[in-house]
Amino acid sequence: MRLLLTLLRKDFLNFRKDRVAVGLTFLVPVVLIYIFGQVFGVTRKAAGPVGIPLAVVNESRAPEIATLVAALKKEAAFRVIEAQRDAQGAEQPLTEEVVRAGFRNDRYRFALVFPADATGDASFGLRLKFLTNPRNEIETQTVTGLLQKTIYTAAPSLLMQSLRKQAAEAIGAASTDRFYGEMAGAVSRAFGFDEANIRESMAKGELPGLGGAGKGGAGDAGRFMDRVIKIEQEQLAGAQVRNAGATRVVGGWAMMFLLFSVSGMATSLFEEKKAGLFLRLLSTPVRRAHLLGSKYLFAILTGLVQLVALFFAGRLMFGIDVTSNFANLVAICLAASVACTAFGMLLAAVTRTAAAAQGLATLLILTMSSIGGAWFPVSFMPEFIQHLSKLTVVYWAMEGFAQVLWNGCTFVELLPTLGMLLGMAAVLIGVSLWRFQRGTVFE
Repeated sequence: MRLLLTLLRKDFLNFRKDRVAVGLTFLVPVVLIYIFGQVFGVTRKAAGPVGIPLAVVNESRAPEIATLVAALKKEAAFRVIEAQRDAQGAEQPLTEEVVRAGFRNDRYRFALVFPADATGDASFGLRLKFLTNPRNEIETQTVTGLLQKTIYTAAPSLLMQSLRKQAAEAIGAASTDRFYGEMAGAVSRAFGFDEANIRESMAKGELPGLGGAGKGGAGDAGRFMDRVIKIEQEQLAGAQVRNAGATRVVGGWAMMFLLFSVSGMATSLFEEKKAGLFLRLLSTPVRRAHLLGSKYLFAILTGLVQLVALFFAGRLMFGIDVTSNFANLVAICLAASVACTAFGMLLAAVTRTAAAAQGLATLLILTMSSIGGAWFPVSFMPEFIQHLSKLTVVYWAMEGFAQVLWNGCTFVELLPTLGMLLGMAAVLIGVSLWRFQRGTVFE
């Protein structure tokens, strides 16, 4: 028994000394559990997106529409945008033309347009347009549901208030009050409701008998609202995509595997050092810059081939269209490979052993994939994580893949995303070279 306890103590001591093993055992699961908890709303009041830009074009002067827009602003899932700055820096209300142009560069993915006659000629009814770019199905379904909930919740009150106002203008306030009083009595007698409660509900703008208390219940309410609310939905991007589901997800998985691949190539520096290969090479006219350059170019080219091959595999298996915008797809794959390789080189530069580099790579790659949009919509994260996601290579690669495969963008439209990936690569390379000059990888 004593020998068994001694051996057990030895194993615990060795485990404690291995920081990589400790990190993979405890730190990685904790980080991923936290991220999953944020996505599914474990620590928030409700799961769902937060701060999604929702462009609102209000061409109507009806006060009811302003009240509806105010209700949308109270919904945490949306960040309602009603204006933008012009060339002189002055804020101008959004127009439908401006919003449609914003869909092209992914500035907006959802928009509501209230036309001038949104409330109808009789001020009883509601007409609006819902413009979408459903590049993420989960996000789009959630946003659509939240919009319907908000509109259908606010609309009955607005419609009843509008009807009461129109009736008062047509027949006078006294006659209107008498009419609503008689209606409340009729509803009370027909359905057995308390007449005072009916009067109070109608004064608040609620529709009597459509709140679930009547015989028809919620089904009657839904059918009634479908008749008086007309939502014209239009998809502005991705309509030409053959397999929308596969097009949305293949890029994310391809990026995760690419990061693991190039990180493995970068950490091979330690294996070559251990084998004494670097010392033999450095005794020749070869310099450190040559060694790093060859490794870097090899990883970039291998990563580019891997990404393109994975997308063509997606074409064979799922019918993803990778040929119609092939030149831009190669451009974003090349930029993503450059940035991922720079990330792998940074790992080799800041760690002392191959095991440490692999452990750190596992933690960072899984974290970047989860918050960068490879697994879940970024909008399902808290706002501070949404800001952090924009510091990851995965986020900008996913943006580029969506622009190319979903939006069918031009090279000029793709340039800002390419610039972000190459800029991040330049920063990572700079830090790596600075560390390599002071490290012991080649010694």
